[in-house]
Amino acid sequence: MMVLFHIGCILGAFLAMEGVAWAAHKYIMHGIGWGLHRDHHQPDPGHRFQRNDWFALIFAIPSWLFMQTGVMGGCDWRLYVGIGILLYGIAYVYVHEVVIHNRPGRRRKIQSRYLQGLARAHFAHHRREGPEDGECFGMLLVPLKYFRRPKG
Repeated sequence: MMVLFHIGCILGAFLAMEGVAWAAHKYIMHGIGWGLHRDHHQPDPGHRFQRNDWFALIFAIPSWLFMQTGVMGGCDWRLYVGIGILLYGIAYVYVHEVVIHNRPGRRRKIQSRYLQGLARAHFAHHRREGPEDGECFGMLLVPLKYFRRPKG
């Protein structure tokens, strides 16, 4: 029975992270954290890394703390919440950096309708170079309108 509880902790944390990522993107990255996030919207092609990449490390801290305190507590629920946060982070990096922005530079054309919808939503977000009046702050869950095939 504990296995189901641990799986539930992992899945719950993973799903909750979409809301945390949305809020952090909208209110932190496009707010007080704009100084770090700006180069993601206004990239300098000469740089392989962006200041925005610091957010990956910043958001890894809660995952690490949950896992560390969970192990210290006898592998309690916090370990599994930390694992759920970590898995969301891995999914986020893969979808955002590899699939959408093609940062490794080796991606083929996106075939999946789901990933095409995510990419459309993210590029709609990038239409604005400034922090205000943005849209589509989520990553893995986006409005259904982006999953419809464009006309024409």
